[in-house]
Amino acid sequence: MAEGFWLVVLVGGVVGFLLGLVLNHFLPLLFKGGLVPKGTFGWPLLGETYSFLKPHSSNSVGAFLQDHCSRYGKVFRSHLFFSPTVVSCDPELNYFILQNEGKLFECSYPKPIHGILGKVSMLVAVDDTHKRLRNVALSLVSISKSKPEFLNDIESIAIQILDSWKDKPKVIFCEEARKFTFNVIVKQVLGLTPQEPETSKILEDFLTFMRGLISLPLYIPGTPYARAVQARSRISSSVKAIIEERRRNPENSKKRSDFVEILLSIDTLSEDEKVSFVLDSLLGGYETTSLLVSMVVHFLTHSPTALQQLSKNIRT
Repeated sequence: MAEGFWLVVLVGGVVGFLLGLVLNHFLPLLFKGGLVPKGTFGWPLLGETYSFLKPHSSNSVGAFLQDHCSRYGKVFRSHLFFSPTVVSCDPELNYFILQNEGKLFECSYPKPIHGILGKVSMLVAVDDTHKRLRNVALSLVSISKSKPEFLNDIESIAIQILDSWKDKPKVIFCEEARKFTFNVIVKQVLGLTPQEPETSKILEDFLTFMRGLISLPLYIPGTPYARAVQARSRISSSVKAIIEERRRNPENSKKRSDFVEILLSIDTLSEDEKVSFVLDSLLGGYETTSLLVSMVVHFLTHSPTALQQLSKNIRT
């Protein structure tokens, strides 16, 4: 009798949980507070996240956006990263949103992304905290770029990358662009050269971090998301170790002339914020810069006139 009772309770609990997920998923459709764009919420809980995250070529918006824009228009509703979402592919609306950030709209990432980026990341901070961190970031970039070593480091790393191509029968340029970008950022941020063992360790963890950053946000051991959270923790430990080493040996820190040297002199940032600053710097420059360099080369190969003009300008 008792076993039958607990079985009913267990089954009822499971059914109630599943029903709650379904109701929570579709509840926004039942209480519309005005006009809602056309679209679909997809599957309960997961929504359309999986379709949204499917890889696509860099010179297209991807099948998900193409399909939804053709069916529902440039502005449509969806359900992404466990949240009801309005997706806009309309340039004018996007410009209006960006112009009114902090006034009519608040910039934010989906909650699961916070688990990877960290609570004190500049990318997820809002209001006064974001302004304070952004001002520090701008001053860091300005100081670093004004140093004479900045261009020398970039040139040296570029030459090393080009020299490594001599004995290779084939070069995958996008991978080389990522390697170049990462080496430049690590040198400017942490003062590490490509030959140092810490660089390879951080690169390995950072690539794991990047693969899970935009993935299905399920913290299950073995998933890209879970591995990314763990990789961020290892990167944080590596950065903290570097910062502690610099504190113990301030003379060596001054010789490095990098972000960490400047961060150590800023008292307005907590220890976690300084570590997060380093990771934000890697994240902010790695994918964007390497993709831009790859796209420039891609389009130049398809435009001989532009390539010829660029070569002429470089020579003169």
